[in-house]
Amino acid sequence: MKISRILVACLIASMSSAAFAAKFNLKMGHAVNTTDGQHAAAMKLAELVKQRTNGDVEITIFPANQLGNDAAMINGVRGGTIDIVSSGASNYNGIVPNTAAMELPFVFRSAQHAYTVLDGAIGTGVLNELAPHSMKGLAYWENGWRAFTNNKRPVNKPEDLKGLKIRSTPNPYHIQAFKLLGMNPSPMPIAELYTALETGTFDAQEHPINVTWSSKFYEVQKHLTVSNHVYSPLIVAMNKGKFDSLPANYQSIVVEAAREAAKFQRGLNASNAGKVVADLKKSGMQVIENVDMAPFQKIVSAEIAKTFGEKNGPALLQAIENTK
Repeated sequence: MKISRILVACLIASMSSAAFAAKFNLKMGHAVNTTDGQHAAAMKLAELVKQRTNGDVEITIFPANQLGNDAAMINGVRGGTIDIVSSGASNYNGIVPNTAAMELPFVFRSAQHAYTVLDGAIGTGVLNELAPHSMKGLAYWENGWRAFTNNKRPVNKPEDLKGLKIRSTPNPYHIQAFKLLGMNPSPMPIAELYTALETGTFDAQEHPINVTWSSKFYEVQKHLTVSNHVYSPLIVAMNKGKFDSLPANYQSIVVEAAREAAKFQRGLNASNAGKVVADLKKSGMQVIENVDMAPFQKIVSAEIAKTFGEKNGPALLQAIENTK
């Protein structure tokens, strides 16, 4: 009798577990630490999707390059071994060249200008260009406004950048811009950057201040200039086959939740920006704020727009410029 009761209890437990098990288990990766706003956005996405599908769709987050560096994760999504990735727009440039326009130097006049472009028809059109490459573009999250750090000297004017060895994104227009400013740029995955700065392989790097904080670059960099020379969006993309396998209502939930997570993260970053700068100062960094960026822009903007237009046509940049 006792054994029978145990068997019945196990059977009920098994049935209950099966009843509450997710029908779709998705694996998502990103490159930064769990202290970064990007991870908070990923957790918000998972929370909203699970809640709105009544537990049928569950997303497990793998932060800090656990699933590989950005290039590996994007390839994993294309191949179906990873379901969702959040990665800087520059990491998609080789697949969809127009993604480069979304983080050209000085292309956005303000955060609101960036959000209007990215969340509207222009940004959605670029996300849709991922479809032929086995990806469904879900939303633009926020890496943030990029700022220069280095170990050599304070940067107040373009001349101060000359000769610095700087880690760049793989965006060819970033590389061109840094060369125009007299630097020596070279791409490197963020997972390798701390050591490269520590050993002097690079003198400088440029990331949003929240990434400089969460990646602890302040430990191996002395000077920070809040230059805001590039607004850097993240592109959240899903394996298209996996997306298409979801019921239509769940597809809508995933897209809507990704866009809501974007707004959540943007608000979080905005509210934390002052604290991050203060913390970087407390860490020992020499911080320069309120730099006149007009001389920097004068050196790079026209040349970058010309190069992009020659390769991709002028229409996209004109549309961004004309967006109010």
